[in-house]
Amino acid sequence: MLFRFSAMGDVAMTVPVIKTLLDTYPELEIIMVSRPFFAPLFKDLPRLKFIGVDLKTSYKGLPGLYRLFRELKQYQPRAIADLHDVLRTKILRFFFKTAGYKVAVINKGRQEKKALTRSQNKILKPLPTTHERYADVFRKLGWALDLKNYKPQYPELSVQVALFLENFKDKKIIGIAPFAAHPGKEYPLKKTKELIRLILQKNEKVDILLFGGGNIEKQKLDELEKINRNRIVNLAGVFSFEEELQIISRLALMLSMDSGNGHLAAIFGVPVITIWGLTHPFAGFTPFNQPDEYQIIPDLKTFPQLPTSVYGNKTFEGFEQIWETISPEIIVDKIMNVLVQKD
Repeated sequence: MLFRFSAMGDVAMTVPVIKTLLDTYPELEIIMVSRPFFAPLFKDLPRLKFIGVDLKTSYKGLPGLYRLFRELKQYQPRAIADLHDVLRTKILRFFFKTAGYKVAVINKGRQEKKALTRSQNKILKPLPTTHERYADVFRKLGWALDLKNYKPQYPELSVQVALFLENFKDKKIIGIAPFAAHPGKEYPLKKTKELIRLILQKNEKVDILLFGGGNIEKQKLDELEKINRNRIVNLAGVFSFEEELQIISRLALMLSMDSGNGHLAAIFGVPVITIWGLTHPFAGFTPFNQPDEYQIIPDLKTFPQLPTSVYGNKTFEGFEQIWETISPEIIVDKIMNVLVQKD
């Protein structure tokens, strides 16, 4: 039984690990406990039961967590894997451990990450990836894993998605997800407009799908779509999450910030080019199996205070200038090179 409740990118990063675990051990069955919204991520995994849990309502507070423990215990799991290690999962973990269950928890490497992101005397070195940290939890429980054995699984297309993708049958589709949880991780919209124009100019065989959610993001994506409505489609609010996953699985490439959409694309083996701002791939959140050359980073010599945090929520005066060291041309050249490699 596994716990990982949020955020979307972190939950998505469990998928390659869980799929590899199931492929490596055909006798194994897994119960995934997470937020209900994330169920489509695990829909096609064999021998996996997904349990959606709302910790803010049905299982709120200590009494709610104890009730959840009592309900989950009925499944008689062989072991408990805590892939989150926050207060709520610590409490659940305590209940299971006290009841005699074998328990293992993720080592998030908090001290290493502090050394990477502190303002003075940084230790700028690559840390273990979050995928490997997840895999280590299962190794502690006795299941050896080699993530190099991961094989993507592609979802079947709904009729609606299949009909939609017919519009692009002679094109390469690039996904662009220009938003993130914090401004320090978002490439400026003005520069995004410029890079989109360049993409369309450089390759007439490329069309663009825009990903985002919520009214504010949809309005901004509407502005990007206006650049060329014949070759750009804003998908915000058009499809369900499950259908968006189907579309993402068929992309030729995803351009993403350090955010969830990059991790979603990586599940399906889609090349993901990531633009990093106040964060850095050394913290271990690079999308799964994506090479170093796909990571576009500001000039660290000009901005030695980078990275400022793991989450991108710690800014500094004038931090917006970091984006001046990443030109739209740099990004578009990278995209074109990757598309040529796929031919």
